[in-house]
Amino acid sequence: MSAARLLELAKARGVMIATAESCTAGLISGAITEVAGSSAIFDRGFVTYTNQAKIEMLAVHPRTIQAVGAVSEEVAREMADGALNRSAAHLAVAVTGIAGPGGSEHKPEGRVCFGLAQTGRKTVAETVDFGAIGRAEVRAATVAHALELLVERLSEA
Repeated sequence: MSAARLLELAKARGVMIATAESCTAGLISGAITEVAGSSAIFDRGFVTYTNQAKIEMLAVHPRTIQAVGAVSEEVAREMADGALNRSAAHLAVAVTGIAGPGGSEHKPEGRVCFGLAQTGRKTVAETVDFGAIGRAEVRAATVAHALELLVERLSEA
């Protein structure tokens, strides 16, 4: 999915978007704002690479991080909610993952958790295992999937 399609759909629906990014460190925001006219639909992006940044900027609960770790659907949900609540956006996507190299048996390289929050709807999360395909590739795949999630949500009737 392209950022141009996202711009078209969000503009048609009068929806503002925010991002909360950890492993992509602003690449999703960059992809959206690469498209001319994106200021009509993009409010802001939060780059929260550290746990402390997630807590301070997005109100992720420290107990959540302590209980399940930063790379989890629970944290992705809280990040998405935080981005929505701390912006003028109607729709927010969040990502937290392990781009690599490295990882562990329980949280392997290439695992990314996505959160999607929208005004008036339940926040959802999902995990995608891209595999040990390389740091740049994991980050690029994460950007593409995040854009796809936003487009899919805006395409719903």
